[in-house]
Amino acid sequence: MKQIGVGIIGCGGIVLQNHLPGLALCPEAKLVALCDTNPAVLQSASHHTGVTATFTNYLDLVAHPGVDAVIIATPNFTHAPIALAAIAKGKHVLCEKPIAMNFAEAKTMFDAAEKAGVRHMTAFTYRFVPAMHYMSHLVKTGFIGEPYHFRSCRLQDWGTRAVGWRQVAKLAGTGELGDMLSHRIDYARLLVGPIKRLVADTRRFLDVRDGQPSDLEDWVTILAEFSNSPATGVLESSKVATGRGEGARSQDYCEVNGREGSLVFQLERPLELQIAKRGDTGLRTVPVPEEFLKWPGSPRDPHVGDSAFTFRYDQDVEFIQAIVQQRPCVPSFREGAQAQAVMDAAVLSALEKRWVEVESIN
Repeated sequence: MKQIGVGIIGCGGIVLQNHLPGLALCPEAKLVALCDTNPAVLQSASHHTGVTATFTNYLDLVAHPGVDAVIIATPNFTHAPIALAAIAKGKHVLCEKPIAMNFAEAKTMFDAAEKAGVRHMTAFTYRFVPAMHYMSHLVKTGFIGEPYHFRSCRLQDWGTRAVGWRQVAKLAGTGELGDMLSHRIDYARLLVGPIKRLVADTRRFLDVRDGQPSDLEDWVTILAEFSNSPATGVLESSKVATGRGEGARSQDYCEVNGREGSLVFQLERPLELQIAKRGDTGLRTVPVPEEFLKWPGSPRDPHVGDSAFTFRYDQDVEFIQAIVQQRPCVPSFREGAQAQAVMDAAVLSALEKRWVEVESIN
């Protein structure tokens, strides 16, 4: 089988940090083309990768005959048009989250990809954290019994620093909701199931960041009910939690309590879980078993590198493997669209101060 030609659209930091190291683990894939609207960023990426097929228009990249699959790492408002253009050319698509500006766009992407028979994947990166992967396994195999409570808390301190297009509504759609809480919405679906209805609140504490106007929320919370479980859900995320810091070392906490036990995940300790069973007097820390330290089929050595970052490479391995094996990606656009439906409901709830039903992709 010939190598899968990969084109990257949007050559910023997330590509250098996550996708290039991930693709380097995939002998079945070869990076063949790059696209960015910023010529300086494009030139830097070309120099870094040695790829000379470079474009400033994504339509030129998706038309490139050597490109079989694309990775989309651009501002949110461009995700749907780029993905749909790639799908129309028969390209497989890995798209950063949130995959669209609203549920209607996301569903259109999902339907188009399914009809075209191409692989499609949402970059819910934190599914690939070993501790989260193991946590999901334990829930699904009955360790906690019937779930009672789901809660997640993502606290960072970005201060007054500008966050570029992520603080502009027409470019991002939502602020902290799409940027960080979308991942935790996916946690909830993964561990408990689809969210049926919710009530949400948002706040913008800073109208200006480094002299640049911001018209999006920097804090959000959701109280959720699930479709197939009586469990409650509480999700919170903030960019203005003073003193919490940024990135993988800041607070990223997820807990599920059930009839028979509890599980606690913290991103800063990606190779451990805290667990308790009914009758225990407290939580105990357990290491993630060897078989969960990397994604199934990944050639990555889980004992090499910073474990707070190296798990991210496995999502590209999953994308390429799904193409080779002609099977659905995990997670796909379906999960991306369902998260978007929750986000849409949260926006409406915060605006109208009421409970809102969440649409389903069926």
